[in-house]
This record gives sequence, structure tokens and C-alpha cells, in this order.
Amino acid sequence: MRNATIVAPQPEAVEAGAEVLEHGGNAIDAALACAFVQGVVDPQMAGIGGFGSMHVYMPKKGVHEILEFYARAPLKAAPDMWLDKIKHQSRDGFGYVLEGNISDIGYLAVCTPGSLKGYETALRDYGTFDWADLIKPAIRLARNGFMIRNHMHWYWAKDQSNDGFANTIDKLRFSATGRQTYFHDDGTLKNVGDLLVNKDMAETLERIARSGGSDIFYHGEMAEQIAGDFEANGGLIDREDLARYELSKVEPVWGDYRDNRIATSPPPGSGFPMLELLHIMEQFDVGSLQHGSAEHVRILFEAMKRMTIDKDAHMGDPAYVDVPYEKLLSKEHAKAHAGAIKAGAIASVSRLDGSQRDTTHISVIDKDGNAVAMTHTLGSPSGAITDGLGFMYNGTMSRFNPLPGKPGSIAPGKRRPSSAAPTIVFKGDEPSIVIGAPGGSYIAPAVAQCLMNMIDFDMSVLEAVSAPRIVGVSNTIDICNRIRHSVEDELQAQGYQVARSPQTYAFAAVHAIKIDGGISKGAADPQRDGMAISVA
Repeated sequence: MRNATIVAPQPEAVEAGAEVLEHGGNAIDAALACAFVQGVVDPQMAGIGGFGSMHVYMPKKGVHEILEFYARAPLKAAPDMWLDKIKHQSRDGFGYVLEGNISDIGYLAVCTPGSLKGYETALRDYGTFDWADLIKPAIRLARNGFMIRNHMHWYWAKDQSNDGFANTIDKLRFSATGRQTYFHDDGTLKNVGDLLVNKDMAETLERIARSGGSDIFYHGEMAEQIAGDFEANGGLIDREDLARYELSKVEPVWGDYRDNRIATSPPPGSGFPMLELLHIMEQFDVGSLQHGSAEHVRILFEAMKRMTIDKDAHMGDPAYVDVPYEKLLSKEHAKAHAGAIKAGAIASVSRLDGSQRDTTHISVIDKDGNAVAMTHTLGSPSGAITDGLGFMYNGTMSRFNPLPGKPGSIAPGKRRPSSAAPTIVFKGDEPSIVIGAPGGSYIAPAVAQCLMNMIDFDMSVLEAVSAPRIVGVSNTIDICNRIRHSVEDELQAQGYQVARSPQTYAFAAVHAIKIDGGISKGAADPQRDGMAISVA
């Protein structure tokens, strides 16, 4: 490799990772420095109150695995605990809306976080840097402040009432720390360009840095603070939840698309639905279609619906339920779906009734060919912040199915299904693409489309992540505002429901690196505020 590249949605985080690469760190070191900063400068998207997964490829060490640090349901949780509170499911299938938003805002919404243990394990097993040195950039930004960016403020102010979820601005107001950190003295929300300082988070990160690892959070004095706060506020997480938290390492699940070998996350991650979509689309001559035409959109939509139906029927924690992803990824299964699409059959996605996508991502490759695709998140911010700690907890209990007996139903200690699909593509034995995205239920469709853009339409990585996208995770075709109106009219004439997004760059935010001839080039989705940095 002639250069290293890192790309993510936050410029401050990318810069922190690039500086690690410049000082001799590997891709894992860079990803971790980036991740710690993301928790500071995009604190409703990720942080030590969250969870995620890291796809790691280290050819010289013979390592290729997924480090899963997913959130776990509290040990006191029960499958039927909210059976009488169900209102409906979000249209995109990302979460379930309950009375009073009790699974979305506040302490009952929180699952046991895994991020900090994930970071520590990744550094110990794959990294080379000092723990405290990796955290320094995040501490500095939390203490000195950083500028509020456009996407960050858009997310804070976005009205989510149509989905039935609590608005983020109400979550920012939920705690005393939130009111002090995110609002002016007169109660108005801080604006784009304002300085955001979080001294409590700086102190928390300093304590973690001095402690040398994650034990302070899961077993030590910080665990005591967290458990006491949850007990005082009616939450379910206690010292036992934190002490018993476990992560896992698993092999990636593999698929192929037009002679490209694709490695991605197994259940409860959503790599396999992304692969299933590609396997269905491989049955069509995608490259001969006009990109964004009515026929292109129709085929994509019908394939995405079939992927969604299979995902909804089977997705769950494989420690609790059987997820038959090998069958779903078989070429016979893909051919059957493609045959139905070619015959004109229209699939129907069932939902409880007719969202949030609150995540971030990092893609990195270093000069030794080590690669990381890491998607981490709060799932949805809960608004809950323990006094003196500064970070917000995840609000991801809303992602569990409140109906008992389903693959995604609540169970004590169960990992909630994740939409993450951190992916590495191989041409022969060499990585050719490192890719992933934030975006909830839209991640798998978006990542698959970007891969098809590069493979079928021969786009550059920047063209691929910037091209207009569609998603089909309900019975409505969601199209970005750059899909032509004539295409929308043609699809409606065929009987399809079409919803046009007001966003120019809509549906997940893909961040990718393409490697060709030993040179890596990265691209950040224009939907967010990110960038790519190349290090010679």
C-alpha cells in the first residue's frame, strides 16, 4: 500500500485518526482515536454509552474477524414487559413506538453499553498505541469545545413526531447536564457555529484514560455512579448488568457479487440482508440499466422489499433464536426472488402500523493493508445523562420487538438486532473496498447500492457515495430529491406509492474507501459533515 486513508462523518474525528496514522499507528489505533472523538463531537450518534461492531482485517497477522460489542437488554427485562404499551412500528421498521415513549426516552430505554469494552479489547488485541494517548484528542475537544456542525444541529431540531418517537430536542432537555450543555442560558437551543463545551465528559474520559482500560466503567467507581443513577431514576441497569457484560468475536459472513468476495457482519448485525440484496440483484444485468431510471428503481425496490421481509421474519440474536442466513444467502433463494420480480410479482412488507437512524461509522486502511470498518451508535439517544459523567446513554430498547415470541423479542441479556453492516470487499485476496454507513434500516440498501455503483456502473468512490439513492423497507418507494420527477410519475403510473425526500443526499450516509493499484481513496457521504484524509 502506497498510502493510508481514513474517512468518517466528523472532520475532527477524521483528523484525530489521521494524526495517529501519521505517528505510526495502525488502522485499529486510528479507528479508536476517531471513535473516542466521535463520542464527543457527535454525542447523540455515538459514545461510551453506546455499542457497535468493528470489522478487522490484518493480513500479516492472519486476523479477519468481527468484534461485536452490541448493547444487551437489562437482566431485569422481560419479554412481555411492554405488551400493553404498544402503539405501532415505525414505517421503516427501525423501532417500535410505545405509550409515553418509555422505550425511547429516559432510563428505561437504555441497554447495557458495550462501546468502551469494545474499544479496550480492540486496542489490546489489534492495536499498538497507548490507551491514554488515543483518548487525548477527545479529552481536548470536550474540554476546549468544538463548533456545532450543520448535520448535528439538523438532527437536534428535526421533528420526529410523524414517526411517533420523541424529538431529540426533548431528549437534550431531559437531564440537567443536557440542559446546561446544549442550550443557552435563556433556554434556546445552541446553533450552528456555536462552541459546545462538555467539561464533565472531559473529566470522565480523563478518568478512563488514567485507569488504563474499561474496568472503571464496568466494575469500578464509575459503575457505582451509573448503577446508583439508574436506581434513583427507575432504570433497570444495575451493577450486575455492567459486571456481566460480554462482547464476542465472530467470523464474518461471506457473499459474492460479480467475482467480488464480500465479507460483512453476521446476525445480529445486518450484513446478511445486504448480501441477500446483492445476490438478488446479481440475477439482473444492472450495468445495462440507466442509473436512477424507473426500471432500475423498480427492480431495486422489489429486491429490497424481499430482503426486508426475510430480515423481519428472521433477524435476532443467534444466541437466542435460529437465524437461517445461510439459506437466505443461497443463490437458489436469490434466483427465486429474482424470478418473482421478473414475473412482475409485487411483494408486500408487513408492519405493525405505519425514523430514527442515529449512528456513525469509520472506514480505515493503513499502509500495511490492515483495514477496519466500524459502525457504532447510541441506536437512539435516550436523553439520560448521569450527573457528572457528561455522556448520553443509548435508547435502544425501542429496537426490540415488544411482542413476545418473535426473533427480536425482549429477553434478559439479549443483544438487540443491529442494522450495522461494516463491510470489506475483496478482489482476489486483496481488499478493494472498505465501506459502511450510519442510517438504521437504510444501511443495507445504501451500502449495497454504493457497491453496485462501483462494480456495475464503474463509478469512482466519490461518485458512488454521492449518487442518488432509493430505499424500499416498506410498501412505499422512498426516493431522494435528485431522482427525476418523470421517474416518480412513471412508477406511480405502475401503481407504486412513492415518497420523495426533501433531502438532496438521503438514506444512510455511506463512508467508503476504494483501493486500486495500491492506492486508497476515500469518500464521505455529502449528507453529513465528514471528510477523508489520505496519509502518505
